[in-house]
Amino acid sequence: MRVVDEPIELDDDIIQDPHALYRALREEGPVRPAIMPRGLRVWLVSGYAEAKALLADPRLSKDANRAQQLFETRLTATGGTGGDDPSGSLLRHHMLNSDPPDHTRLRKLVNKAFTARTVARLRPRIEQITDELLDSVAARGRVDLLDAFAYPLPITVICELLGIPEAERGDFREWSNTLLNSGPADDFHDAARSMAGYLTALVAAKRAAPTQDLLSDLVHVSDEGDQLSPEELVAMAFLLLVAGHETTVNLIGNSVLALLRHPDQLAALRADPSLLPGAVEEFLRFEGPINIATLRFTVEPVPIGDVEIPANEFVMVSLVGANRDGERFPEPDRLDVTRPAGGHLAFGHGIHYCVGAPLARLEAEVALGRLLDRFPVIELDGDPGELRWRESTLVHGLNTLPVVVR
Repeated sequence: MRVVDEPIELDDDIIQDPHALYRALREEGPVRPAIMPRGLRVWLVSGYAEAKALLADPRLSKDANRAQQLFETRLTATGGTGGDDPSGSLLRHHMLNSDPPDHTRLRKLVNKAFTARTVARLRPRIEQITDELLDSVAARGRVDLLDAFAYPLPITVICELLGIPEAERGDFREWSNTLLNSGPADDFHDAARSMAGYLTALVAAKRAAPTQDLLSDLVHVSDEGDQLSPEELVAMAFLLLVAGHETTVNLIGNSVLALLRHPDQLAALRADPSLLPGAVEEFLRFEGPINIATLRFTVEPVPIGDVEIPANEFVMVSLVGANRDGERFPEPDRLDVTRPAGGHLAFGHGIHYCVGAPLARLEAEVALGRLLDRFPVIELDGDPGELRWRESTLVHGLNTLPVVVR
């Protein structure tokens, strides 16, 4: 086993220029200790083979309670201060932060709602929403494509699926951005309280007066003794709501930016729209919507590559890094909409593979296809060098994407 180096201290480069950073890290070693921008010591994984293996390794746990205890132990040891927020704890206990058998039970309850066949039935409604949004974009001509299109499409779809009234969707983007970005702790706790309070009331309303939607179905199932507690219902609603739109917002925005930066690939896709399903897979690989997957920790020593990660260590797996590994993908930094699809880790791997992947793929395919069909000209509006990525090590998405269309 290789003797590990001192942890590398990560800064804003992991957000604003992750590909250059991961390229350099892979040359030194695809698994290495690092200090995250907010001070947490972790093992950062940037190689494809190592990432795929660790994402499916049962020796890595995602149990929220144990992770919090380990985090607080680390915080105390380094002289830090803090403590859990009850609202944050309420939102955290969902299937993405659990191990079997709890994970198995929770995921089973939502799997049927997100199968490829079930999601396919949503296509007409997704197309309708897309066309209405593009009508508004066309009327304006100059827009922030995230605000005008990439955000309202998936948030409308997931809110309709969950049964969230239109008038009550306005605060979700602000709460979600705050919870996923690397901002001040006080802002995080405020957003967590607001989100938890709203979802607690919504679950209670669905219990009192069920409607034809997924959240009402989940409440009804729990009332029949299928072991979904009130806390689990709130956490599940949070996960489905946030994950159900964040991934697709960034997938659409990142895909459009990639095409605008590679006009030859934009021309190829316009010339042959049948390439679109495969192109979506290439966009996921090339500039995926998730930078570093959610937190894991080792429950025993884990040999991986030429190092051994000790027990009780946090592990951060970079999906963006793995998907640009030249050992797996030839010419990894080249966008190629004709590249054979498959193999990327943009939706994760193993038991925590994104349950909403079929919905994200469908929304992206409809959105991008209709956007390109509607507007012969799409151009960046302003200096490309001024584009900034969101201050988050989790999501990989732009703050804004100003464009001109005609």
